[in-house]
Amino acid sequence: MWQWLLFLIGFGLAVAGGTVTITYLNLVPAGLSWIEFFIFIKSRVECYFLPLGVFLSTLAILFMKD
Repeated sequence: MWQWLLFLIGFGLAVAGGTVTITYLNLVPAGLSWIEFFIFIKSRVECYFLPLGVFLSTLAILFMKD
């Protein structure tokens, strides 16, 4: 049962982090270069939710039993 909870938490974090990262992509047409964009998202904590959520979801799937 804990695997489903871990999966749902990871999925929620991945969706939140992905949404924020995609939203910040609007800064590129506003004049930021790609290097400046990656430096910017590296400094934002909410952008780390995407890889953390993918990791937690993957971990939950690996531990799920048939």
